[in-house]
Amino acid sequence: MRQMSCLVLKLLLILILAGWLSLWVLKPTEFWTRKWKKAEEKSTASVFGYNGLDFVVYTFPVIAMAIIGFIYLELKQKEPRTRQRRRSSIFTSFSSPLFVNQYVGILSGAHILASSLFIIFLVWTFYARVSNDFKKMTPVKSFKLSLWQYKLFRMATRCGLLAEACLALLLLPVLRGMSVFRLLGIQFEGSVRYHTWLGTAMVFFATLHGVGTFFIWGMKHRIQDEMWKWQRKGRIYLAGEIALITALIIWITSLPQIRRNRFHLFYYTHHLYIVFLVLFLFHGGDRHFYMVFPGVFLFALDKLLRIIQSRPVTCVLSARVFPCKAIELTLPKDPRLKYTPASVIFLKIPSISKIQWHPFSITSTCSIDEHTISVIVKCEGEWTSSLYDIIHDELDTEADQRKCIPVAVEGPYGPASPDFVRYNNLLLVAGGIGITPFVSIVREISSNYSRSGYPHRIQLIYAVRKFQDVCLLDPILPHLLNVEQFHIKLKVFVTREIETGTTLREVLDKIPDTRTTYFSTTCSSYTTYGPERFLWMAAIAMVSSITFLLLLVGFNHSVTPPAKKRSEQKNSSSQVDLLLLCSFAIAITCSTLLAIMIRWKRVKRELQSFTDKQNKTTKQCSLRASRELDEHEIHFGGRPNFRDIFSDFTSETGGSDIGVLVCGPEPMKESVASACRLALVSQKNAKGKRSNFSFHSLNFTL
Repeated sequence: MRQMSCLVLKLLLILILAGWLSLWVLKPTEFWTRKWKKAEEKSTASVFGYNGLDFVVYTFPVIAMAIIGFIYLELKQKEPRTRQRRRSSIFTSFSSPLFVNQYVGILSGAHILASSLFIIFLVWTFYARVSNDFKKMTPVKSFKLSLWQYKLFRMATRCGLLAEACLALLLLPVLRGMSVFRLLGIQFEGSVRYHTWLGTAMVFFATLHGVGTFFIWGMKHRIQDEMWKWQRKGRIYLAGEIALITALIIWITSLPQIRRNRFHLFYYTHHLYIVFLVLFLFHGGDRHFYMVFPGVFLFALDKLLRIIQSRPVTCVLSARVFPCKAIELTLPKDPRLKYTPASVIFLKIPSISKIQWHPFSITSTCSIDEHTISVIVKCEGEWTSSLYDIIHDELDTEADQRKCIPVAVEGPYGPASPDFVRYNNLLLVAGGIGITPFVSIVREISSNYSRSGYPHRIQLIYAVRKFQDVCLLDPILPHLLNVEQFHIKLKVFVTREIETGTTLREVLDKIPDTRTTYFSTTCSSYTTYGPERFLWMAAIAMVSSITFLLLLVGFNHSVTPPAKKRSEQKNSSSQVDLLLLCSFAIAITCSTLLAIMIRWKRVKRELQSFTDKQNKTTKQCSLRASRELDEHEIHFGGRPNFRDIFSDFTSETGGSDIGVLVCGPEPMKESVASACRLALVSQKNAKGKRSNFSFHSLNFTL
């Protein structure tokens, strides 16, 4: 029954998505314009007016997909893993890297197809709009434009519609808790990439729109007359100009050179998106805003739910300090909170910064750690250095004098199901701190290796600069010892140091032991509860959308006077825009109160106890000296040759279903992607069939 329900919901999602995309394709045509005018005339006489029609047709389909998606994910969570089918070889080949470039990145067939279709859609929209404008050829009377000036003016105007299309999709990739992108299984790295591409395209088209318009104004000496206009009806030019300047500021401060070195500047200026969206509403009018409103609506809900989720704060239970200036933080977790390996949580430590949230891959797993959740933090920046100093200062502090470190937690966020269990064999490639998502994956598979549906063989390639970084393998040392039952092979590459005749066990013996410290829990009695259930989130989204529509209709009937002429109905009005903002604010406020009530029902339990503090360090020390570690390899003075690794792994496994997961620096990802692309063409398994390599890139940094 559950499987049939999932199938029905999936078909419904596909139909709604197809209808929404068809709407965007038909919107620039004369056919749609004629039909839409008639539909608006009929809806004006109804209770909901044209506002209800615009909301239902342009906005609600995406919100409906989010609501249905929540229900689908709720059912999928309860689906047994044995029912989850492996991906077909065609889909695997389509999702594998086809183009690798240091500037563009790693693009699969799916990326190239989606990007090409979107570019074709933009070209089609621009062509359809401009060709219709050229057919009418109605020069602006007040400007007395010549033919080429009129054409240039219309082309600049239509560039604004391309920016609108990009803005409609801009916020969807960064919905951490909403279901739109989680349904597609897109990782955090991919979501940020799409958001960046769409933002850049939007700023580009908006700049063309603004520069072209100013050029025509300058040709006719009308800049001073036009640019300061804030009329009650029609386009508000001043709002558009300020919106463009705001978008340029956001884009410039988002560049990697500024974002990485001046994070505070990036963080503060990025919140100017609120100003930009409000000014876009006043510039384009409510009818254009309904096209981009789905992303704004879901993003506002997502943001508020995340704020509520991160309150109240919990505290750090313990911390392990590694010799390579990395620390493993352990936080309390509600045993009912379940997450998939390679999931990500966002942490904020108010004693360091009250605004900065940083993402980290979870190293624990629900199968083993029922009451705790852990992450490994490498000291590489200002925030992480401050955290390391706080932890390090507590190592030699007496137990009764140790401080309590409050921490706000947001997440976990991850795929609805662990995709790695779909493959017969796994090839994991990590560089430096990129080992963290694989710690949870190895621990999850090791604790369930006897069950069906899990990989038969795993090979872990770990590249580090110095041999001391190998200590980050400590959390999975117990699983590396059981080679016969749990088929995992480790190959470590130390790239910047040279030694001969050294085994992994001998290297670990040279590294100082990790030190563990435990903190006071007096500052908080709450555990990490995670996001709300999908069904509750679906209910909140539904209540918000219905409340917004009812408020908007009520305000328009009670505040806005009825239009006497149809031309008055078509002109955008600042008053209507303000009513839309008020309806949106009240609807979000009501949803926030509902979410707070739901949240506080979940946080009544006390902090879970933390035990077995003393045996943990002793156990780790004994594992380092185990001779079973000699079964694994360590190499010095060079980087891994991924072509040879792929070839050897194919020969060893003899399987055709190989999942390749990589997490590390970009050059490493590009090398693995290139090797994966070559292996798809050349490698064959023992039966003479070509092996299917499915490439997945993991990341947790912006």
